[in-house]
Amino acid sequence: MTMAIPSHTTDNTVAAEPSAFVRMARMLWADKFALCAAIFLIFVIVMAIIGPTILHDLATKQNLRGRNLAPFDFSREWFMWLGADALGRPLWPRIIVATQNTIMVAAGAVLISSVVGTLLGLIAGFASERTSQIIMRLADVIMSFPSLLVAVIVLYILGSSILNLMLVLSITRIPVYLRTTRAEVLEIKSRMFVQAARVMGASSKRILFRHILPVVFPTLTTLATLDFAYVMLAESALSFLGIGIQPPEITWGLMISQGRQYLTNAWWLSFWPGLAIILTTLSLNLLSNWLRIALDPVQRWRLEMKGPKSG
Repeated sequence: MTMAIPSHTTDNTVAAEPSAFVRMARMLWADKFALCAAIFLIFVIVMAIIGPTILHDLATKQNLRGRNLAPFDFSREWFMWLGADALGRPLWPRIIVATQNTIMVAAGAVLISSVVGTLLGLIAGFASERTSQIIMRLADVIMSFPSLLVAVIVLYILGSSILNLMLVLSITRIPVYLRTTRAEVLEIKSRMFVQAARVMGASSKRILFRHILPVVFPTLTTLATLDFAYVMLAESALSFLGIGIQPPEITWGLMISQGRQYLTNAWWLSFWPGLAIILTTLSLNLLSNWLRIALDPVQRWRLEMKGPKSG
């Protein structure tokens, strides 16, 4: 005699299983450093989206009587609390407005390099040996030149613009994703589930994008988070050297460059944008470390054990 399992028991079991979003939220709550980093990065992204619309006029308004105004003078308007630059423009609005260009360049470069590098890595790891060697030699050619030196030469020839800077930085980062993806594919394609999919007649395209790519994706996500910080620092370095974004556009690196001649008597001109770069880079590193654990099925139990217990 067979006993039927009540349907409501199955429904309760399914309902009790938290969604992926809830599990990630609980693991983020378990790591307070990563939680603070995520909150700060959300704030930066929001400021990059709405900041220029709200504060553009304040950021460009000159007041020569307030040249190099010192910070923490709370008797003035709120937008002057961080001081003013050599033309009397308030630093606080300028830092917020500069967030958009800084984040746009870094995000665009990471997106282009990760997509192109991942596609080439998938092909290099799954295609024939000859195709793989051609792709890898191309990566070796790109990596043989220092990335900042390539950026300096190309930007000097083509001119400085947001698009040119984004493309140059993305090209120099393609080999990182290419090599990482290829190494992962070479290891994953010998696993049983890939062999089973091949035996069942799945095409190479389906195997790559439905079976291999989801396994590689967590590693690439962690890498992209770290690379975002690197590209942002590279953009700031190029702007500091004077070949990055040019006025009237503004980035954090350009603000540091404009304030370096006043370091002895107006340190705040370079300090505040430099602090913004440090905090953003630190937050990205903390978040990438959390992602490395949270997306790894072998290690995520460490965060799940520390997270809030479901009733």
